[in-house]
This record gives sequence, structure tokens and C-alpha cells, in this order.
Amino acid sequence: MAGNSKRRGAMRKDGTKKGMVVGSGGQRRRGLQGKGPTPPAEMRPGHPAARKASRGSKAGSGGRSTTAGNRRRPGDGETPETVLGRNPVVECLRAGVPATALHVAIGTTTDERVAEAVHLAADAGISILEVPRNDLDRIAGGALHQGLALQVPPYAYAHPDELLEIAAESGDPGLIVALDGVTDPRNLGAVVRSVGAFGGHGVVVPQRRAAGMTAVAWRTSAGTAARLPVARATNLTRTLREYATAGFMIAGLDAEGSVSLDDFELATDPLVLVVGSEGKGLSRLVKQTCDVTVSIPMAGPVESLNASVAAGVVLAEIARQRRH
Repeated sequence: MAGNSKRRGAMRKDGTKKGMVVGSGGQRRRGLQGKGPTPPAEMRPGHPAARKASRGSKAGSGGRSTTAGNRRRPGDGETPETVLGRNPVVECLRAGVPATALHVAIGTTTDERVAEAVHLAADAGISILEVPRNDLDRIAGGALHQGLALQVPPYAYAHPDELLEIAAESGDPGLIVALDGVTDPRNLGAVVRSVGAFGGHGVVVPQRRAAGMTAVAWRTSAGTAARLPVARATNLTRTLREYATAGFMIAGLDAEGSVSLDDFELATDPLVLVVGSEGKGLSRLVKQTCDVTVSIPMAGPVESLNASVAAGVVLAEIARQRRH
């Protein structure tokens, strides 16, 4: 009735009485129930003890880290690279540079280099494509190609954290080389080769204003790039600080270093060796992040060494101290 202002027993759609809502209906009690005992540290995701236990289990099983492997980034947005010319193509194929296709212009005069390029590509399972010369001209962008072009995909960089995991799994004191502003890919390739030769666990390069793992760098590494991971850091200074937090000492190469290589006493500790650019050396922020700067004593009038040569000299000394 219109005059009845009180509604009692309002009906739900299913025909039952709604009634008055009294209390929380047990919701509050259930919300206050505990979630059980706190799990041990090694079972809590993200806890340092859990990461350590995970690394231990991977090392015990003899397997590589799958977590870090999944972080690999193919080229960070880079486009495929094209190597042009008979000698460069043959050198890349000899060095085992990972390529996807060998383009050979129709009607190209066959010589020893062309024959070797085709043979090496076939042995490596690389697609061999005969294309009209006009198509190869377009692929080369007008540059001299001599009838040969090799398509190389962007390098799959490791995540910087992967190098920590590889070092932990090795059982040896970690040894990582970071390059600060090195722009020559031949220097990068030579450093990769030296790091592999002297027992290092990887190389870190900045994402910007630095050489990347191009075909030239891969070729200069003489195949070491196939076995040694190269990581790319969005911010090198931040990555170095993270390595320091993980227990690594940060040593930068500097002509005016605070310690001579003859007196360097950190070689047997987990170590990141930072190598600066050929002209400017270490950048200001990176230098401030270093625990120590190391100079190489010179006997002659030469003021400085090439970046890759300097890295090789220090890595050889680190390897010597670690053998004793």
C-alpha cells in the first residue's frame, strides 16, 4: 500500500525473503585468519637466500641458468647487418659469424673466395640465394659488394645479471670486464677474445655511445664470441653498483690510477675490470663508482695503450695471480 512507509520482508528475485543484514556474515572472521607459518628464506621468491639456493641447484645439476637465458635480447631493436665484399664475407664465415643468408649475384665470376664462401655457408647450414645483380645492389644500398653479401642477424645480448649467475656457477672468483665508451668494434672483439683466454665470465657494454657486437667485433674475437656472453647495460653506472652490491670489487683502468698494476692486490677477489675509451678514458660517473683505479707501468715513451691491449695486459696479470 502507498501509505505503508515500512517495507518488511522484501523479496529477492528467486522468491526468498531478503531480510535484514546483520553482522559480517563471517567475512571479517575469515579475513582475520592467518596464512600459515612464514616459509623458510630459501623458499621465498626474490629473497637472496632463494636466489642462492636456485644457483646451487643449477650448479649441482650441471645446467646453465634458464632464468638468465630467457632474458636474452636479440639486438635490442637493432636491424640485421649486411656484410659486403668477397674478403669480408669469407672472413666472417671462417670466424663462424652467425648468418642467416648468403646472397650471390647471378653471373658473378667465380674465384677461390666465392667458391669458399659458398662452401662454408653450405657447411654451416646458411641459406644460399642467387639473386639478380640489381637486387643485390639494392640490398647493398649502392656500396661495393663484388657479387657477395652476407646477412647477419642482430646479436643476442645477455642480461647483466646472467654474468653474475655464470660466475657463481663456475666456482671461481668472478671476473667481468666492462667497457666504458669503447666505440671501435675491433677493440670490443679483441677484449672478448682476451676475456675468454684469461678465464673471465663475460663482458658488459653500454647500450648507447659504444661499440656493439657487430660482424666485425665477432670476427675479431676469433670465435670466442660464440662461447663468452656479452651483456648490454642500459645504464653502466647502475650496473656496476649492482655488481658491487653482489660482492664484486670494481677496478678501473686509468693512466693516473691510484694503484700500479705491480701493487694490485684485488686480483683474487670477485672483480669487475672497467676499461675506458681510447681517448677520454673512464667517464666521471663510472670512475667515481670504482673502488680503485689501476695504472699500467710504462717503460718507454708511450703515453697510453690501446684499450684492448691494456685490458689484455691486466687480464694476464690477474690470471697469473689467480694461478698462485
